[in-house]
Amino acid sequence: MEISHILESLNPAQREAVTAPLGPLRVLAGAGSGKTRVLAQRIAWLLAVENASPWSILAVTFTNKAAAEMRGRIEALLDIPIRKLWIGTFHGIAHRLLRLHWQEAKLPQGFQILDADDQQRLVKRMIRDLNLDDKKWPPPQATWFINARKDEGLHPHQIHAQDDPAQRQLLRIYQSYQEHCERTGLVDFGELLLRSYELLRDDPTLLRHYRERFLHVLVDEFQDTNTIQYNWVRLLTGGQGDVFIVGDDDQSIYGWRGARIENIHRFSEDFPGARTVRLEQNYRSTGAILEAANAVIANNLERLGKTLWTEDSAGDPIAVYAAFNEYDEARFVMERIRHWLEQGGKRSEVGILYRSNAQSRVLEETLLGARIPYRVYGGLRFFERAEIKDALAYLRLLANRDDDPSFERAVNMPPRGIGERTLESLRILARESKLSLWRAAQGVIGSGHIAARAGLALHGFLTLIDTLERDTKELSLPALVDEVLKRSGLLDLYGKEKSDKGEMRVENLQELVNAAATPAAAPVAQADEEEPMNELAAFLAHAALEAGEGQASAWEDCVQLMTLHSAKGLEFPMVFIVGVEEGLFPHQQSMREPKRLEEERRLAYVGITRARRQLFLSHAEKRRLHGREIYPKPSRFLAEIPVKLTRDVRTRTTVHFTQPRRPGSVESEAGVALYPGQRVRHRSFGEGIVQTVEGQGAHARVQVRFAKAGAKWLILSYANLEPI
Repeated sequence: MEISHILESLNPAQREAVTAPLGPLRVLAGAGSGKTRVLAQRIAWLLAVENASPWSILAVTFTNKAAAEMRGRIEALLDIPIRKLWIGTFHGIAHRLLRLHWQEAKLPQGFQILDADDQQRLVKRMIRDLNLDDKKWPPPQATWFINARKDEGLHPHQIHAQDDPAQRQLLRIYQSYQEHCERTGLVDFGELLLRSYELLRDDPTLLRHYRERFLHVLVDEFQDTNTIQYNWVRLLTGGQGDVFIVGDDDQSIYGWRGARIENIHRFSEDFPGARTVRLEQNYRSTGAILEAANAVIANNLERLGKTLWTEDSAGDPIAVYAAFNEYDEARFVMERIRHWLEQGGKRSEVGILYRSNAQSRVLEETLLGARIPYRVYGGLRFFERAEIKDALAYLRLLANRDDDPSFERAVNMPPRGIGERTLESLRILARESKLSLWRAAQGVIGSGHIAARAGLALHGFLTLIDTLERDTKELSLPALVDEVLKRSGLLDLYGKEKSDKGEMRVENLQELVNAAATPAAAPVAQADEEEPMNELAAFLAHAALEAGEGQASAWEDCVQLMTLHSAKGLEFPMVFIVGVEEGLFPHQQSMREPKRLEEERRLAYVGITRARRQLFLSHAEKRRLHGREIYPKPSRFLAEIPVKLTRDVRTRTTVHFTQPRRPGSVESEAGVALYPGQRVRHRSFGEGIVQTVEGQGAHARVQVRFAKAGAKWLILSYANLEPI
């Protein structure tokens, strides 16, 4: 068979990996180094040169999309159908094995798979069956506990809770849940992997059959494997044979969901004789971007090591913007996008990345105001998120007790024992009496139409809303929102979720307090004949209008907003990473733990390497975060990028001043005119150069780049700057 087409597009390192002798091989594939091509062409090489049977190849990916792409590439290379190849995700292949060997796995032939939502509903039912309070034992927390144990390969009887009461209770829930699943033939995603591993482990004949069949095992994204996945691969291959893994320890960013970076590190120990090939030539980014990524990741101690390089030019330096606050940061991003579009660029070529989901709100508002279409990739816009809708339902009830949709959403969130049967009784009474649900609830309590326990819970809810209104009358809007979040139990509910999702929801709720403090939430100007709109009503109208502004569809030309975690695997000609500040990125909860800090740095590496041509990094002098104003320091990740690779940038805003001493200057209260480019001295920060001047009088501010302290925004009336 002609094989030149398999190798002709490969660089030397890729060719070394594709044509490597049979045996265990670890391919360290840096960002943008062509790992998918290498995987596909390795399989083509096995079939065309090593005379491997399609039946003997097992290729494991992490997404169905990646599996489909691999199939397409192989078929294009060999021009033959490859239906006999086993290519799929860990879960997909485990499911296939269990369907083939359901009896050996002690499963009913028609076993059903629980998706994530169904699993959580079942866990909630088990909590109630155990007569536990699901406010004290939130279903998401119990679900996380169950899945984490299964990822470690542990059934309930293998876990020892010792003297920890919380662990013992979660273990009871796990035990009850597992017994129910086994009785009813239900299998969740974690069980698919665990059960298929145990199927092979406990049946030597079956294990021997599959070891003799799958002589060539290939695994993609190996740095993202968890404990049970790694053990599954080791068991199936016997720690030997032709095992070809591809991954990048510098892009291991999913430790919070069970991924073990140690797996790719220990591969050479568990697979004797394993060789390592490094793919370091990058086909995506400019030289400056790659040099910055290399410099940042070099500060991690636990890594196998590689250095990305490119035959491309150095390209533009990395632009660093020191914003006054998050609104100035968002305006800067918007201005640069406008400039990109004016130069003929497309909106879809722009990616805006952030560490925390809550950061999207200010960016969304700014892009909406500028009429720039955008899409939140892999997520919902801020005011469409479930936890935000929950909070707004409480606020709407404070403003209008007869708001039925808000009543239905808030009445049992957090869960307080008001079930669907009680709600249906209220709906019937409201419909027959032509009342709102609130009025119907007032009438039904103590009437005997609903159970006493439900009536007590309903009374508690009505009292909560009435008390909240009375106690918050004199509070500012942000303080009112903060009080509602606390006393409703929403913050406590999501704070108990021991997962990234719970943390994200808490941050979003805290950002809602910030949203209430913004000018956009203030009462709008109205006609003389209209009654003035109070702060709460104006804020609720603003939230409704923001939610009503639908984001662009996936197929439209639009700017992409996303978290840094969601950005893995994507690339854009222009990338903004916003909020590059200590406490935000790296995240506050990771700064004191060396392993978690290293994962944050890998996240920075992933973010930087998403950029192909232009990369902008921004940080704010002041930011409202978690409901309070903070003055963060620039991130250590900024300091780890060599100064020669960066340039400080200024906004494109044109500012007009009254009676300036020279064009573009601003005069301090002492009568000193300052202008961009002027050298000045500050009592604390030393010498620097004025970069930007904005505003007039008491509101005038300047951005100064100091030799030692970096870029700072200063209020001119307080700065006491001395021209040099």
